[in-house]
Amino acid sequence: MANDPMWNFDVPTQMRQLAEQSVEQAKKAVDGFLSAAHKTAVTLETQASTAQSGAKDVGQKVMGFAEANINNSFELAQKLVRAKDIQEVMALQQEFMKQQMQQMQQQAKDLGTAATKTVMDSAKPKA
Repeated sequence: MANDPMWNFDVPTQMRQLAEQSVEQAKKAVDGFLSAAHKTAVTLETQASTAQSGAKDVGQKVMGFAEANINNSFELAQKLVRAKDIQEVMALQQEFMKQQMQQMQQQAKDLGTAATKTVMDSAKPKA
């Protein structure tokens, strides 16, 4: 078999160089693809982490607001049980409603700002 002319042929130099170039180009293309895929994965991971962090912050704000609102309601209840007459009850209730409306407006504004920040931070491309 070693003496068989079919098995004794040299690959032309140009053909070998062309094959080497093709393999090298394919390797570069795959390396480029893997690099881009890695960068994309890191970016998505960072954005997800940012969104998760922002959602956690918004959740903590909501819990803080709920706690403050509950505490305000108990304070009102304590004032109401100490009220001397119906006029004082009505005045306490009116003041409480006014304060709660102002507080709810501020809370809504704070939540809107926090949610907007979370969305904007999540959408920012990370270096």
